[in-house]
Amino acid sequence: MNVPEVGRLPLCIVVPVTEWKPAFAQCSWFVLLLPTRENGLVKESGADAFQVKSVSEHRLVRKFGQITVEQVEEIAAAIALCVGY
Repeated sequence: MNVPEVGRLPLCIVVPVTEWKPAFAQCSWFVLLLPTRENGLVKESGADAFQVKSVSEHRLVRKFGQITVEQVEEIAAAIALCVGY
């Protein structure tokens, strides 16, 4: 996995993805992700920007898929909202 180096520790910042529930639509920190061949999801899911965390690069053993640039930007905006940026 090719991850840009930030800081001294081998960590990546991740946003957990969970099964989508209709109630999440009211939460500004959830970003709906629909399943596509490119992202590897098999059901409607939500990126939970309120649960952003750092994990060791060594835990990232397999890539399931890739989201679009627009989705990354939407998730980044949700993170910014959560941290008051």
